[in-house]
Amino acid sequence: MKHKLWLVLVGTSFLVGCTITAHLYPVQGPLSAQSPLPVFSAKLSGTINPRTISATLSNGEICKGNWIVIPQARVQKGSDAATTINDLAPIWDTVYGTGYYVSHALGSKYYDRAVATGNKGTVLTMELYVDSGDGDMKGVAKDNHENIYKVVF
Repeated sequence: MKHKLWLVLVGTSFLVGCTITAHLYPVQGPLSAQSPLPVFSAKLSGTINPRTISATLSNGEICKGNWIVIPQARVQKGSDAATTINDLAPIWDTVYGTGYYVSHALGSKYYDRAVATGNKGTVLTMELYVDSGDGDMKGVAKDNHENIYKVVF
């Protein structure tokens, strides 16, 4: 019994401390016109509450916030209503190709959203999901300055 309790405690502490690093590549908007193309980093921490995000953007602006699991949509893949559920659905299609959100991300078991506010006024919204076919994590983000990002893990 003590052995099982010890395993649970060690496993829980590992999950709480888990950190994922992501890179944000501008694909549309003012930042995508810069040369060389800027690349920003973000850290997502925790697998149980609190789940946090910290991203460093232009001019050293630091955005911090929380991320949450988005429940599976109750709309069938392929229906027109599927794209109205999520305001980032068009962003998925911009980054990965037309129809990507409906055919891949919609209804995924592992679908998360983060909103982070910067110390200079930027609001960054990021979504990620784990592709059940190959296990890869994919993501997109947008900010309130009309920039769209591909998020790479």
